[in-house]
Amino acid sequence: MKILGMDSSGLVAGVAVTEDNVLLAEYTTDYKKTHSQTLLPMLDELCRMIELDVSTIDAIAISAGPGSFTGLRIGSATAKGLGLALKKPLIEVPTLEGLAWNLWGSEGLVCPIMDARRNQVYCGAYEFVPAGESFQMQTVLGQDALDIRALIQKLNETGRPVIFLGDGVPVYLKEIRELMQVPFRIAPAGNNRQRAASVAALGAVYYAKGRFVDAASHQPEYLRKSQAEREQEEKRCATESDQ
Repeated sequence: MKILGMDSSGLVAGVAVTEDNVLLAEYTTDYKKTHSQTLLPMLDELCRMIELDVSTIDAIAISAGPGSFTGLRIGSATAKGLGLALKKPLIEVPTLEGLAWNLWGSEGLVCPIMDARRNQVYCGAYEFVPAGESFQMQTVLGQDALDIRALIQKLNETGRPVIFLGDGVPVYLKEIRELMQVPFRIAPAGNNRQRAASVAALGAVYYAKGRFVDAASHQPEYLRKSQAEREQEEKRCATESDQ
């Protein structure tokens, strides 16, 4: 099975292709350009490098959120366009599950955190449980938008060692160091940001379980309202209170 993986949910943009548990190619950037400038050119270059006829893929795995509203919209629109044109299904991979898959097989809890602004992080906690010759990823804390202190309290309550990764780590490292009461580690470069390869690999697992949708029905998972929506609500509430 050949899976095209795409991720533009955060600062990183990436595309990858896996086939039968083999990573054929991956292209990742974390630079100043917008994802609308990079995603399709990266896919085009990847296809040229491995002489891939994109019509031969079986499904498209997309990082489905949460994350950057703009990034998610770009990735969603790109994946939907390809899926509709190629008549291929989409595999919706929750962003935080894809991030956790970077540390497949790790002991303890894997906790991806993404900076969500306003002292909040998009977060989750996962563990890898032996299953025959492999591991099964299980959810300990489902993906959510939490105050960083609330997340740390939940992690401390588990009493288990934690590995942190994601772009929220450098933002909230001070709080992590001060408040964590259980042993913790920080994932290194190469594993600490979104990877399209992980999205594709986890997407293959979900596809085998029947977890895929037609391209037209795909919608990203934002978890919370956009800043523009929040500002509109605040203005409306202020107007109503003045009346």
